[in-house]
Amino acid sequence: MPQRTYHNYTVYILTNKPKGVLYIGVTGGIDDRMERHLVGKASQFTSKYKLKRLVYVEEFQYIEDAIAREKKLKNWHRQWKINLIEQDNPEWKDLYKPLGSDLDP
Repeated sequence: MPQRTYHNYTVYILTNKPKGVLYIGVTGGIDDRMERHLVGKASQFTSKYKLKRLVYVEEFQYIEDAIAREKKLKNWHRQWKINLIEQDNPEWKDLYKPLGSDLDP
């Protein structure tokens, strides 16, 4: 049996506004990925629709679990995705905080 790699993987959902266009992704480095999304260099889809608001985050220890969850969410009906977001983030606030942004000057 192959050894599973432990890391910190994130499944995330981006949007441009509440109940707007949704993008579901997975990454092993949410800060780097968000910086790429913010400058329009992560994907053509997120750049085209200006998807820069991080509204949902789910963390996993193993990449296999994160990818499975990403695939599952991508197959959900749109309303199910909206309900999932609104369970934890009913105001659709941007959850992204750059590394070190919460440190005192």
